[in-house]
Amino acid sequence: MREYVVVRPDRAAMGRILDRGCSGPEGVVLRLAWLAGLTRDEIAQLRWEQVSFLDSRLELPDRMIPLSAELRSHLWRCHEQYAEACPFVAASSRGGRPLRPESISRLARMALDRGGQTGVRLMDLRHDWIIRQLETQDWPTVARLSGVEVPALQARFAAFVAEKKPAGRAEAPRVDEFKLWKVLQAERDTPAGLALWLTWQMGLQAVEIISLTWDQVDFGENVLRLPDREAPLTNAVHRLLLDTRRRQAGCDPHVMLTAHSRRPLDLPRLSRITRAALIRGGMEHVSLRDLRRDETREDEDVRILDLAAQRGAVSRGEVMALLGLSKTAVYGRLRRLTDLGRLIRVGGKYYLPGTVVPPEEQPAAIVTYLERAGFAYRQDICGLLHIEPRQCTLLLKRMVAAGALAQDGQKYFLPPPEARKAE
Repeated sequence: MREYVVVRPDRAAMGRILDRGCSGPEGVVLRLAWLAGLTRDEIAQLRWEQVSFLDSRLELPDRMIPLSAELRSHLWRCHEQYAEACPFVAASSRGGRPLRPESISRLARMALDRGGQTGVRLMDLRHDWIIRQLETQDWPTVARLSGVEVPALQARFAAFVAEKKPAGRAEAPRVDEFKLWKVLQAERDTPAGLALWLTWQMGLQAVEIISLTWDQVDFGENVLRLPDREAPLTNAVHRLLLDTRRRQAGCDPHVMLTAHSRRPLDLPRLSRITRAALIRGGMEHVSLRDLRRDETREDEDVRILDLAAQRGAVSRGEVMALLGLSKTAVYGRLRRLTDLGRLIRVGGKYYLPGTVVPPEEQPAAIVTYLERAGFAYRQDICGLLHIEPRQCTLLLKRMVAAGALAQDGQKYFLPPPEARKAE
């Protein structure tokens, strides 16, 4: 196996190169490679909209890179001078056209040669940045910053850094469910979105996701038939899988296919597209595995369900007080539990399955009862549906307005068949 060769630049020489007359396009190119670890293609494609001066970071499609004070200052000066002329960060000083990759390599080569770094390539600047990161940070952190998987980093750069002890398993980052919900909605028609849904709502592992085939999806029984278990489909995942099946008609039998070539996804690609989706949603510290192993969430689910069992129903405010979370976070938990069929929502209350008639079945239950009893008072309907008086009042008013019920004082009955309308 051929040794991976890295030619490290002299730091003092790089400082002199950047300090002496390197303020044009070549200065941007060298700094982005040496101070942020960008590849040539990333430099060519970088736009000003991806430079967040407020957050002091570069927002690439697959990762976020913190800006050093020197790089931020230089980019800010360039932004003030050139951003209106060209949306690309690496642009020609004449005409404001974006630099082509070969032009980027040529500018870097000329600047490095003038500074006496004749054996150093543009890629060596990125590699040196990676090595410098490894000197102060662990492998997973540098993998996240560089976009290179840990095994590849170790194969290429282990010889350049002091031996690192295997990092202990870091505590899983807390998942911001409001941000995640926005990511799920934004990515719902993409392979990454489907993978996130399958992980978050159904607990599938990455290898189960890429191996999933359509013959394992039972829409009739509403389950996924995995090798070691059956996983009930949530409503949201059921709809997503139906939409995906329609789009993939006549394609490979695997559920997870690439967006363009329609070929089965492998693990590295699944990891990349889901990481990119999470980063676009501002969740750069969360991985696909973190969505599945959120043990805190499971504990909170149990506490919510126990409270619902004790009180008969729970409201969002009661869950906020129970967990000490915001209204938005609690709404995300209750919505997920409802989607999983572990809670049933009626108005602003959430009930355990079997303790209340689901909203979609309530009108039919009332009609069936009145066909047998002739008429009913509100308290009769409350007892029938196991809901609170206020919720029952709203339902009865809606059915009366729709012509599905008639009212005489406090009595409710069915109108004549010819006058009856469907609820």
